[in-house]
Amino acid sequence: MNKNKEKLRLLALTGLFTAIIYVLTAFIKVPTVKGYVHIGDAAIFLAGSILPTPYAVFAGAVGGALSDALSGYLIWVPATLLIKAATALMFTNKNQKILCPHNIIALVFALVFCVGGYGLYSGVVIFHSIAAGFADAAANTVQVLTSAIVYGLVAVSLEKTHAVKRIKV
Repeated sequence: MNKNKEKLRLLALTGLFTAIIYVLTAFIKVPTVKGYVHIGDAAIFLAGSILPTPYAVFAGAVGGALSDALSGYLIWVPATLLIKAATALMFTNKNQKILCPHNIIALVFALVFCVGGYGLYSGVVIFHSIAAGFADAAANTVQVLTSAIVYGLVAVSLEKTHAVKRIKV
């Protein structure tokens, strides 16, 4: 494939992942004390496992932040931009398989980083109380764990059907 076609394919996949992250975050959600639980993180994990790093970071940050901004949660946009970008950074697309040891370990780091990041942000910036900031830690934990399960199921499906070979850049 020539360089221009490859670049166009990469941009199209990045746009697709950004849109999927937005939809899974904004439209498939359960309200919680301070926001909502969603499965958009599963798509961020997949983007980090399939796309080259800068593209995955863009998709994760922009898809998540758009969801916050367009759902009326503007106060969360700065945190989401940073946390979701960093989350995508934790995964690698360098392995042939999506569910490689690196990405399985990344799920643990993503859990700690997302729960800790949002807890600290809301505690320092919004509530001015670390304890209040972590009031929704259980819901954030459920969110990341649910996304990890969805990520695993999709990854296994992509690998078993050999679709990952056609998608990976």
